[in-house]
Amino acid sequence: MDNLSTSTDQQIRGQTTRRVGVVGLAIVGSRIFGLVREQVLAAMFGAGKLLDAFYGAFRIPNLLRDLLAEGALSTAFTTVFTQVHEKEGSERAWRLVRLMFSLMIVFMGAITLLGILAAPLIISLTNAGFHAVEGKWELTVALTRILFPFIFFVSIAAVVMGILNARHVFALPASASTVFNIVSVITGVTLAYLFDPQENWLKPHFTEKALYGISLGVLIGGIAQLLIQLPSLWKQGFRAGWIWDLKDRHLREVLRLMLPSVISGSAVQVNVLVNGVFASMINGGISWLNCAFRLMQFPIGVFGVAIATVTLPAVSILKARGDMQGFSHALIHAIRLTLFLTLPAATGLAVLAYPIIQVIYEHGRFLSNDTLATSQALQAYALGLVGYSLIKVLTPCFYALGEAKAPLRVSLWGMGINLILNSVFFYALGWGHIGLAFSTSMLALINSAQLLVMISRRVHLFSSWGRFLCSLFFSTLMMALTAWVAIGLWPGSDSLFEQALRLLSVILLATVVFFFCAFLTRMQEAKEFFSFLKRPKIASKS
Repeated sequence: MDNLSTSTDQQIRGQTTRRVGVVGLAIVGSRIFGLVREQVLAAMFGAGKLLDAFYGAFRIPNLLRDLLAEGALSTAFTTVFTQVHEKEGSERAWRLVRLMFSLMIVFMGAITLLGILAAPLIISLTNAGFHAVEGKWELTVALTRILFPFIFFVSIAAVVMGILNARHVFALPASASTVFNIVSVITGVTLAYLFDPQENWLKPHFTEKALYGISLGVLIGGIAQLLIQLPSLWKQGFRAGWIWDLKDRHLREVLRLMLPSVISGSAVQVNVLVNGVFASMINGGISWLNCAFRLMQFPIGVFGVAIATVTLPAVSILKARGDMQGFSHALIHAIRLTLFLTLPAATGLAVLAYPIIQVIYEHGRFLSNDTLATSQALQAYALGLVGYSLIKVLTPCFYALGEAKAPLRVSLWGMGINLILNSVFFYALGWGHIGLAFSTSMLALINSAQLLVMISRRVHLFSSWGRFLCSLFFSTLMMALTAWVAIGLWPGSDSLFEQALRLLSVILLATVVFFFCAFLTRMQEAKEFFSFLKRPKIASKS
């Protein structure tokens, strides 16, 4: 029995690590091009009225995208589709897909129309401070109306992503957002120059006209994100067709899981939205927080989302088969892998926040004071990186267990706590935008701890945690000391090339130290990581 358990555990660990590697590599490309997009916007418009207006306009569509593409819809649908395909066959599963598409076209079409009509009210509620700057509120409303149809296309793309993930196709859906970033940057910048012609192309000074081109580019990018996945969906066996049956039990199961998960899966996004209301009172505050959180989304996406994407279909199948021991092994490995990857990432971001922001963003109209403000926000956000990622991994497991109300309760309490923390840090202590980032991190840590306690009552999570955690903390500490000393001893420079070389060299050195210590303390996760790198052909087939 013990040999069987060990064999099962090793098989799960191997499959999970390889698939996380495939998804992680795909998401790396997406996040890199996402950073490029943010770099371009920061350089074109700087932190202030124009960039605040764009981020304020994109906030609600982007929030809905996070809920759907990486949250409620994709999670709920992947869970049910996997179980239906496992128990009732492919024909019944594809019928559910056609039902879901029909519902999404009607529902998201209505949401899009409502968002366009209600744009003034939405911006007044979410960006109350914009009224204090002349023309800022009006510009944000106009951009919101351009951007809102974006959510219609990415919601359909979220369903497609869920289907492909359920069929163990991970790389293409994860790469679809790379297509979005590339298309939105190229078309957006091109349209910006067309809408706002510049006398000096090398040193432009864009006005609000250019923002209309950027917004249209984002919309076109969303359409491309959907289109790139359709050939693979067809290859899996999908055939289009209109079905309208709201009484279908499987569709109702998707909606039953989705309704509470809309709230529970949106804790971080909703709290970021609340933070934005406070940040709108600081000119440039939304830009600083958005640029900092964009860097936070890199490790969250590469590690947290990648692990969650791979874990959900696996635990859904195990639950459908009644294999709770396998469920436990898969979840333990996912948690350990999350901690192994995100704790050093969070520490690195905190230690190297200023040089990272300087290299990435301090160009064009993004000035040194913007770098300082953004790096302070990044340090505050980094404190909650482990919590953010664990929430991504743990929440879908409750859906696989059919207990979506558990994370819902955690999120409801969290929203209230966030309001209190924001008020204390922003008003009482006067920490400004740093306090808003700090409150978000504290809430993520609290919520993830609650979810861990709750799921441990349902799934056996006992393992050799003591040795693993000691090894991880030791390796991370050595890495942090290395980065801190190296960046301090290596003098700065005004040259972008030298700044980038300095930063990359320190990151590489710190990474080598971390993995050396991880191997020294015999961490299994370090061995799995390098095993994946040595077997790219096997990984690519996953």
